[in-house]
Amino acid sequence: MTVTYHREQELGIITVDNPPVNALSHAVRQGLNDALAQARNDDSEAVLLFCAGRTFVAGADITEFGKPVQSPSLQQVNERLESLGKPVVAAIHGTALGGGFELALCCHYRCASPSAAVGLPEVNLGLLPGAGGTQRVPRLIGPQAALDMITGGQKITATDAAGLGLIDRVLEGELKPAAIAYARELIAGGAPLRRIRDLSVPAPGFNQNAFDEYRKQLGKRKRGQQAPQKIVDCIEAATRLTFDEGLAFERERFTECVASEQSAALRHIFFAERTAPKIRGLDTAVQPRPINRVGIIGAGTMGGGIAMVFANAGIPVTLLELNDEGLQRGLALIDKNYGITIGKGKLSEQEAAARQARISGSTDYHSLADADLVIEAVFESMDVKRQVFSKLDEVCKPGAILATNTSYLDVNEIAATTTRPEDVVGMHFFSPANVMRLLEVVRADKTADDVLATAMSLGKRIGKVPVLAGVCYGFIGNRMLRQYGREAQLCMIEGAAPEQIDRVLTSFGMAMGPLAVGDLAGLDIGYKARQALTAEQKGDPRTYCIADALVEQDRLGQKTGAGYYRYDPQTRARTPDPEVLEIIQAQAAQHGVQQRELSDGEILDRHLLALINEGFRILDSGGRDRPTGQRY
Repeated sequence: MTVTYHREQELGIITVDNPPVNALSHAVRQGLNDALAQARNDDSEAVLLFCAGRTFVAGADITEFGKPVQSPSLQQVNERLESLGKPVVAAIHGTALGGGFELALCCHYRCASPSAAVGLPEVNLGLLPGAGGTQRVPRLIGPQAALDMITGGQKITATDAAGLGLIDRVLEGELKPAAIAYARELIAGGAPLRRIRDLSVPAPGFNQNAFDEYRKQLGKRKRGQQAPQKIVDCIEAATRLTFDEGLAFERERFTECVASEQSAALRHIFFAERTAPKIRGLDTAVQPRPINRVGIIGAGTMGGGIAMVFANAGIPVTLLELNDEGLQRGLALIDKNYGITIGKGKLSEQEAAARQARISGSTDYHSLADADLVIEAVFESMDVKRQVFSKLDEVCKPGAILATNTSYLDVNEIAATTTRPEDVVGMHFFSPANVMRLLEVVRADKTADDVLATAMSLGKRIGKVPVLAGVCYGFIGNRMLRQYGREAQLCMIEGAAPEQIDRVLTSFGMAMGPLAVGDLAGLDIGYKARQALTAEQKGDPRTYCIADALVEQDRLGQKTGAGYYRYDPQTRARTPDPEVLEIIQAQAAQHGVQQRELSDGEILDRHLLALINEGFRILDSGGRDRPTGQRY
């Protein structure tokens, strides 16, 4: 049974057991409904709500979204829970998220293990809490904190939740006996039935102007997203409507979100990200190799970013450069990046220092002799990479994984440089590596299964979304981005300014525009990659002539203070540069392009359709190979 009810003297104990995360499936809701009926009709003095396994209810069963709701709904269960005529205490461990936390909010009291966390992350799926979360949370903690919590979608630790007033008691020791003791303490003290629905929203100073200003700021942080704005509407409704009216308002907005294309897309991504690391056809007996120390070759922007990724995950890193000057420059950039994170309040000075302490520098290849994994992040030159891997083959211990961060080059050719091609794999990070979540794991012809398993499991360990790719030019991400960038170049040479192109794409919802991304990654990377191609492979000169012209004038992007934009050396703030417009116009004239005014709509359509069409080509070309785990 997914839900059981039993008595322990004066207490009724409801236990949910629906592994792996106790999702609120129909069976769980029906079980809760039946258990509450038992509790209502017996002489128990209070009821404790527990969950078996590793977590409290971690959320709704999202596989039921878009399907007819089977009674009882979560709203019906919550109503019966809240209206029970005796105290109900939720005992939380693991995570109480989404509908799970809304369930806990309908209990009269909430206690939790110190390691527990709570949250309403529905916004990450293009949704909003649909079972009273937007109406109950502001009644407990006020509109401002509720807005930050629900539009942010992050988890909150039990200690912080208690400080806000979302949790009543953080328990010490084993959860069940501590929660039973807490429930008995409430009974002995004659604790009242504290129903959140009966509270008013504490909203001094939070008026219509405050909600309007929050919507404005949210529009900048979550551009183009519908769910965050609807969350503001719901929390505002909590301040001016009765509780039941607010619930009805919330439910209408929730239904709108569920039916939206945005939520459908985000739910697809949710499942895709969880499916991607699974390699079809790989024997389940294959075990990953242990990774306790990592080496990174190349202390540039990419290499330093990768070093930060592993240091942030608690894995010691040796960062190798050819000379001390380059090494110190790389370590200084890492220090600067951590300083920026501290300045934004996202990391304490102590934690930043601890992470930096995990990164050591070296100019001697032999310092990598005890590394379990070495990732090269040097120039996109096959000759350079052959030299690096030949040296790694000499100094690295047997069983060490040798990975290349190449964006485009043939991993088979790189692997052939070594005497152990079975240990070679592609691990392609995206810039900035310490921020971007995608990690392409590239399977070469001779890559061993346990090497693949290691790379995929390690990707999850360091907080990335690992995706398996086969060997081809650009793999998956850059193959798509090549078409995206192609349209940016064509739009520029046809008459659109860089800032117009980037504005259109960021207004749509992209975190950065394609040209700003180019400046961030470094325009020399693409330039060097093109130099290895034939004229036929390069394609239409109009799709790269502007980028080449910029590089040939030493405008490499942020690293040189100028690319498609000019950059402030201290803040990295970018500004349009009239010199770039002159370069664009000169290239247009040279290639016989008559410039014109491009509408924002045309720019958006051309960029998005380029991505969509290439995505279909990738699926079409890789579909027959999917059983082997390859998608390229």
